[in-house]
Amino acid sequence: MAHASHDILRGTLDLLVLKALTWGPSHGYGVAQWIEHATGDALAVGEGSLYPALHRLEERGWVSASWGTSENNRRAKYYALTERGRVQLTVETDNWRRYAAAVFAALDAPVLREG
Repeated sequence: MAHASHDILRGTLDLLVLKALTWGPSHGYGVAQWIEHATGDALAVGEGSLYPALHRLEERGWVSASWGTSENNRRAKYYALTERGRVQLTVETDNWRRYAAAVFAALDAPVLREG
């Protein structure tokens, strides 16, 4: 399936990053890999989008960061979901589901005819 990283709606990347971290702390590359795998390779997140998102989520207190060693024995910054991030994930998931339902309702709506 083709990648569509340019099609990720604003705010959706934050939601996907929070979801990726529910499985435990991870470095940025691991988060990007999880998103790609979880979406069946439909979405790929580049470094230029991912790291600003991780930084933004850290500033909001939704993720915490600490340095560690990766599986390749490299120094890497690991991100973990905080309790505030877990709450925000629930809020954002509910919002996204309402949004998606509204878009599907519009797409399935009958065509209005005048007269």
